[in-house]
Amino acid sequence: MGKQRKSGTVWNWLAPALVGLTAIVGWDMFVRITDMPPYLLPGPGLVLKTLVEEWGDLFPSLLVTIQITVLAFLAAIMSGLLIAILFAQSKWIERSFFPYAVILQTTPIVAIAPLIIIWLQNNTFMALVVCAWIVAFFPIVSNTTLGLNSADHSLQNLFESYGASRWQTLIYLRLPSALPYFLGGLRISGGLALIGAVVAEFVAGTGGTRSGIAYQILISSFNLQIPRMFAALLMTTALGVAIFVALTLLSDRLLQHWHESAVQREN
Repeated sequence: MGKQRKSGTVWNWLAPALVGLTAIVGWDMFVRITDMPPYLLPGPGLVLKTLVEEWGDLFPSLLVTIQITVLAFLAAIMSGLLIAILFAQSKWIERSFFPYAVILQTTPIVAIAPLIIIWLQNNTFMALVVCAWIVAFFPIVSNTTLGLNSADHSLQNLFESYGASRWQTLIYLRLPSALPYFLGGLRISGGLALIGAVVAEFVAGTGGTRSGIAYQILISSFNLQIPRMFAALLMTTALGVAIFVALTLLSDRLLQHWHESAVQREN
């Protein structure tokens, strides 16, 4: 059984690695066969070479983007969880305010980012954090609210019959029941926080304000430094994958002993 589980884990990592390696080889062959000029599509070797050469300029910008993403993500977690708990206390509160959370989610961040940057012009970094928070906020609110409302009704009746208070029911029944939904929201929100940060940086960059990795992508595209642009894109993509993997591992760690989505089946 242990060998079977270990081999399954190895294959889970090996399969996507093989797909990625095949895609890179295909990309390289396409560039070589078509003799594609690097200002249109650089090969993977040139992108890696550029990444090494430009690391001193690109990595500090990536750190700025990481700071924006982490702060926005933490703000989304705290505010999303608290608001979801508030929604769970009263259907009237949920019905009154949840549509405005939807409006906040469906409003294009590209449209409102310039306004936020203008309003917070003395603190561009905080403006970028607010933009990223807006994008990352809704999945946590939506998923956690659904989880809190999905607690077993029979168990809720049992808690009531034993005289449990509203807060005891919340802490010992509804929050544990909502944990898988909350963690699912985290996986979505983590990537969206990065997307929101990059979009906001693009807007700030067009206004002449130097920010994170998106600024490097923007400048590289303006100067037709396409290999450098691809190198910055590679760093951004790697960051997004790292965020998703970290949150997936956290979810599996917290759910592996009791929830069906993470428990290893014997057969």
